[in-house]
Amino acid sequence: MDRIGIIGIGMLGNAVALHLLDLGYKITAFNRTREKTKQVEEKGGIIVNSPKEVAMNSDLVITIVKDSEAVKEVSFGKDGIVFGKHEGLIVADMSTINPTESKKITSNFLDYKIDKIDVPVMGGPNVAISGELVMMVSGNKKTFEKCKKNLANIAKDLFFLGESGVAHSVKLAMNLQITMLALSLAEGITLVKKTGTDPKVFLEILNSTYFKTGMSEKKAYKMIDGEYDATFTLTNLKKDINIMNKTATELGITLPMIKKAEEIYEDAVKEGFGEIDYTGIINYIKKINDK
Repeated sequence: MDRIGIIGIGMLGNAVALHLLDLGYKITAFNRTREKTKQVEEKGGIIVNSPKEVAMNSDLVITIVKDSEAVKEVSFGKDGIVFGKHEGLIVADMSTINPTESKKITSNFLDYKIDKIDVPVMGGPNVAISGELVMMVSGNKKTFEKCKKNLANIAKDLFFLGESGVAHSVKLAMNLQITMLALSLAEGITLVKKTGTDPKVFLEILNSTYFKTGMSEKKAYKMIDGEYDATFTLTNLKKDINIMNKTATELGITLPMIKKAEEIYEDAVKEGFGEIDYTGIINYIKKINDK
């Protein structure tokens, strides 16, 4: 499979496409806002006008779009993927979506005799550009095996998790972790700063203990310095938190902390912090304490 299609050239999709072009793959891409495909086109990617055209010219199509409605639109809507089907076509959805919706989408693809797997990832464009994402995979294992080598060029670690929808469940659980870590660091930094203590001392102590994380060792220092280069926006994380709570309701469980986090991130977006990195939640915590 040397022909790969990318539908959705946001920050992540752009980085994945550029990396695959570096590896010599023939990349065909589509994005609703064509201007965002400029880098991919300049590097040799073929930009087309519809998901259908992407499918027609690809062996593996990767969708990286906003939500399940967007996945359904590019898949089954006007000039969608299914209208460009051909022998051996595989669809891999890298979007972060509701697991229940993912199962339905997989089933709908099978109605068209197209194999689809779930491939959500951890890691942003900064690691996607060098193929170092962590990928969770679910769906038909034989389908996964057919494109495993291609996916291994995108991610340094691949975890096959079982039937359709499972990978998206685990992805939501992973994003739940980063939600809580960002909040706890924001509140910890705010607390020690209020006492007149250098918050970097707090981080030095934290990072000398069992409780350190990659976020506390790297992004937390940028949080203190007010550097929020967005690898994953606060608005996008809020969207995923909404999905977490909807999924919890569907499963009949209560997740009280993420329920509260949804309110906090919703308020942060309303206060104008939506387009900065999700770690910019510290700005919202600072703002409500400056009132």
